[in-house]
Amino acid sequence: MTDSARTDWRERIYRASGDAGAVAGVAPAAPAAPRGLRASAGAGHVTLEWEPVEGAIGYVVHRGDGPDGPFAETKPAHVDVAGVPATRYVDTAATPGRAAHYVVAALGSTDVLGAFSAPVAAASREAGDVEGDRAAVAVRVDAARVTRPLPRPWREMIGSEHLSHLLSTQETGGRPIGAELTEALRLAHEELGVRAVRAHAILGDDLGVYREVDGAPVHDFSGVDRVYDAVTGLGLRPVVELGFMPRDLAADPARTVFDYRAIISPPKDYDRWGDLVHDLVRHLADRYGLRELVEHWSFEVWNEANLEVFWSGTPQEYFRLYDVTAAAVKSVHPGLRVGGPASAANGWVEELIAHTARSGAALDFVSTHTYGNAPLDWRPVLAGHGKEGTPIWWTEWGPTPTHFHGVGDGPFGAAFVLHGMRSAAGRVEALSHWVASDHFEELGRPPRLFHGGFGLLTVGNLRKPRYLALVLAQRLGDHELAVEVTGDAGGVETWAARHDDGRVGVLVWNGTLDHTKAGGAPLLGRDVTLTLTGLADGPYVLTHHRIDEDHSNIEAVWTAMGGADWPSPAQWPALHAHDTLDQLHPPTSAHPENGAVTVTFDLPMPAVSYIEAHPA
Repeated sequence: MTDSARTDWRERIYRASGDAGAVAGVAPAAPAAPRGLRASAGAGHVTLEWEPVEGAIGYVVHRGDGPDGPFAETKPAHVDVAGVPATRYVDTAATPGRAAHYVVAALGSTDVLGAFSAPVAAASREAGDVEGDRAAVAVRVDAARVTRPLPRPWREMIGSEHLSHLLSTQETGGRPIGAELTEALRLAHEELGVRAVRAHAILGDDLGVYREVDGAPVHDFSGVDRVYDAVTGLGLRPVVELGFMPRDLAADPARTVFDYRAIISPPKDYDRWGDLVHDLVRHLADRYGLRELVEHWSFEVWNEANLEVFWSGTPQEYFRLYDVTAAAVKSVHPGLRVGGPASAANGWVEELIAHTARSGAALDFVSTHTYGNAPLDWRPVLAGHGKEGTPIWWTEWGPTPTHFHGVGDGPFGAAFVLHGMRSAAGRVEALSHWVASDHFEELGRPPRLFHGGFGLLTVGNLRKPRYLALVLAQRLGDHELAVEVTGDAGGVETWAARHDDGRVGVLVWNGTLDHTKAGGAPLLGRDVTLTLTGLADGPYVLTHHRIDEDHSNIEAVWTAMGGADWPSPAQWPALHAHDTLDQLHPPTSAHPENGAVTVTFDLPMPAVSYIEAHPA
């Protein structure tokens, strides 16, 4: 069954389920060409910057060998959407010492690309600022200058394997599935501050929500109660993804996805689907409290219907499903939140906005997915449709859309997660990491401890570097601070904040979107000088936590222990003993001079440093 599910997935994952734009009548104008494109060369990279374009949701960068092209996308492998949301792009894939030519165009919507800019050229350098030395970066943080309350887009929700997996008494790698998945969600709530969990298949037949007896519908929500009681018992709330289709309600029950045979068919009877949704929501309101649902729960319509692998119907049928579902949710209480399209790779967002404007169906949030890149900025499109302020939820996001691709298991994933969260901060309401745990079975259960799983936590709940990066981000204070970065920054980024008690935390990381450099690239390493200004008088204790190949990297620990498929019972305690957030060196005492303290350190690529100054 597993091989069949993987073959089916590979054959259908990139096939669209239809042209929703034609159905919704969406024909947005192409944005203007970006102006002011400039290229600066650094050690191992070329950094491009340009002026923002009104109405753009992102930008696409193309590279060529000459000023007349031909130009091709700089999209790295395992990135599902090439566009970047900001007006800065760091190209680490060009050959050092060889001039590359670049053009940039703005995206007005997912499939609407504007005109390209005039080309610029630059050649990345083969060495740092001084021959034989690494390039230098200066980071200056003003502890007295607060820019805004710190946004924390990872806290709104996190992804999980279908929630009936919580009930499993089986084992993977000798570890109990249900108990460890439950523990993983508890850790995400308590250590990362996550508030909600989103998962597929709450209407799947394994929970027995719908059957027909003598042709009449029978609803049974006892299985849903078991999993939602488990979730709420952890202090989390569900994001109720309404799908997949119960077998007895499916127009074509033979159309399935995943190893657990989730049915991707439209309903054979839309009225019965609407009744099922209404009764489920009414039941949840009775069980958990209507006020609780209105204030804290939400309902998302289906999952990635823009892909044939997830929706065997047409765009018209999805829009009808959306309207019926939204009406059913709102019939319980108008204050309940419903949204979508929960699409793959930014698809059908504007199409759903346009459709609901005509149909009158509620759209309380828009949701979509992307992998391998920072999420695009849908605010201009919402504003263009008179929907300013509508929450934007990225309900799936991570370093790769590809199952069993190992890029996320090491420190590369840590730098990637911080890049995405920092980019999204303040412009999206949720950036939901897919998923919490490697207890996951879409295309088969994990074959070994480190197998390139989507989880932040391994089987056995060892903390991967990605997870620890979010632990460090969660340690930042509530008051975001002004930061200035100068020198040959390349992929070096920062995030700083202050606590009410005077603690100042600074995250500095070094990364790239280029997966071919996930194992490291010495040319992209940097020497960092960090200066904290605006500090109060008196001594501070400085601590420095590090994630890199040799620190806070449980995958490297397992490799050093032999790296077999699964640990023996005797090896698990040793692994858990090394499941730590490592310090680069012991804490030190510092006395500000004129309110300033300076520290220096090397920062490989990929790596993350967290420096905290704590009043003694």
